[in-house]
Formats: sequence, C-alpha cells, structure tokens
Amino acid sequence: MRILSVVGARPQFVKLAPVAAACTAAGVDHVIVHTGQHYDELLSDVFFSTLHIPAPDVQLGIGSGSHAAQTGAMLTALEPVLLEHSPDWVLVYGDTNSTLAAALAGVKAHLPVAHLEAGLRSFNRRMPEEHNRVLTDHAADLLLAPTQVAAEHLAREGLAERTHVVGDVMTDVLHQVAASVAGSAPELLRRFDVRAGEFSVATIHRAENTDDRDRLDAILDGLGAVDHPVLLLAHPRLRATGADLARGAVRVLDPLGYPDLVTLISQARGVITDSGGLQKEAFELRVPCTTVRSETEWVETVELGWNQLAEPGQIAAAATRPRPGATSDTPYGDGHAAERTVRALASVS
Repeated sequence: MRILSVVGARPQFVKLAPVAAACTAAGVDHVIVHTGQHYDELLSDVFFSTLHIPAPDVQLGIGSGSHAAQTGAMLTALEPVLLEHSPDWVLVYGDTNSTLAAALAGVKAHLPVAHLEAGLRSFNRRMPEEHNRVLTDHAADLLLAPTQVAAEHLAREGLAERTHVVGDVMTDVLHQVAASVAGSAPELLRRFDVRAGEFSVATIHRAENTDDRDRLDAILDGLGAVDHPVLLLAHPRLRATGADLARGAVRVLDPLGYPDLVTLISQARGVITDSGGLQKEAFELRVPCTTVRSETEWVETVELGWNQLAEPGQIAAAATRPRPGATSDTPYGDGHAAERTVRALASVS
C-alpha cells in the first residue's frame, strides 16, 4: 500500500510525525509532499528535524499569497505529483489551504482521498478553515474522525458510512514528546527568565484576529493587561501586521520548535491562543487555556473546564481565573491514533 501525505503548515507537521512512524512500522510505502504553505524555517524545517519526520519527497515551495492564489497554485502543482506517484490513498490533514487543495487534486485525479481530523466544526462560516474542512469532508472517501463528537457532526451531514473514529494523532506525539523533554524545563525557564507556574504562553495568528487592526490592538492590549508575564510566540502573520506587539506584560519571542513549545507550555500558568492545536495541547498537559475566539472545534476542552472562550476585553480576567478541577477524561484518545489510521486505510483500500 502506498500513502501520499500532503502537509504544509505547523499543525500538520505535528500530525504527520506519528503517521510517518506508523507507516514505517507497518511497512507502508509513504510519500510525503510539502506544499510550502509555511515556509519559515521555524514553522517548517525545524519541525521535521525535531520530530524525526523523514524529509519530504516533494517540496512544492508554494509560499504565501491570498487564499485563492495559494490554493490554486497548490492545486496546479499537486496534480502531476499525484499522477506520478499514483498512491492508494491521498492523506490530507486538518483544515488548511493545503488540505483542501490536496483533496481537490486527489478527487480530480480519481484517487481515493482520506481526511485525518475529519468532522471538526466551529459553525463559523467566516472562518476559512471551516470552509476548508467542510468541503474536504464532503469530497473525501474516508473520514478519520478524532472524537465521537466529530463523528456525530459527520453523521448529521450524511457521512456516517465513510467515518472511522481513530482518535487524535496530535495526542500521540504530544505525550511522546512530553516524556522525552521532561528534564529540559529548568534550562528553558532560565533562557526566558521566568519561573514555573508564573507566566503564560500566547499565540495569535488567525486572520480574523490579525487582519482587523482594531481587533488586533484590542487583543494585544488584553495580553498586556495580564498580571503576569505573557510570552508571545510571534507567528510571521502577526509580525507582518506591523503592530506594536510588546505591550505591558507581553514579551515577544520567535516561534519555538515543538519540543521546546511543549516544555514551555508544561511549565506555564496558562495558554492564551487562537490555535486549535494549542487548545488541545494545553488540555492534555492540564494547563488552563484562554481561547481568543467566539467558538471552538474542541468543545470537550470547554465542557471539562480547562478552556474558556474570551473576547479581547476578557483576556486578562480569563487568564487569571482559578485553576479548574482535575479530570481524568481522555476525549482525544489513548495515544495510538496513528496506528488506527494506518489500519483503517489498509482495511478500506
């Protein structure tokens, strides 16, 4: 069996790591295509090296652009790659432009398409990611859902017969990495001059938060008003706004490699983010999260009390709220989602 994985953005690299390892363990021929959607070294190359992912077999080098331009360029570049490798499955990840472009290219080439992390819904049609994930789910032949809630969303859309619940592959790699970096926390805390439990980690990158300058300024003011240090890991999209990022409590840092990111979050008082991946990572590490959005796809984190949605003016209060009660719930699986993903692809091919 040959699986062709298409990735292009930081969360997809994390999801790719356990899938690549599971393919190797199962003796599966695995082709990796990197679209180049995230081309910054700290958002791309460093993830492959630190997560021990094989180097991509194909680098498309698409780079940035408008949603239409980027997706169109990927679609055009992917077609000959898919025809050349003729995989048994085109495996797409998450909800980025790379996800949708690869799904469309696979469908047009009459190749089976599988969507990993299928069924997530924010029900916010202003989000580009929501369109990407819905369109991909309805185009794909196999829907690999991370949770039962996601599977229920797909069933309501008439897609139950294509759906397999496999768990969340980011949970697989998170716990592997967390175990491997347990001893590196003291050095990292010294490097950033913070103490365990006395700082928050923040990321802001979604277009809805960065493209509206008034909203972005309000978010940055909210971060600055927090009563403890906020380490803002500045995504290229955020830096490109030209906004004054260093306000009040905020310390501006470059993005981190995944092991350092996991280490830093594990030592933090809280996480403040608009990233779907970080919401889950914070929950799995039992670090309170404040999500700067009006909705979340990962509803379990809110229902269990470890995540709170906040508008810009609510950030400071949410980030200093009391720690939630302990939970032993594991809505995102047992750490073997990648193995189940490969088995599901083999059983349906």
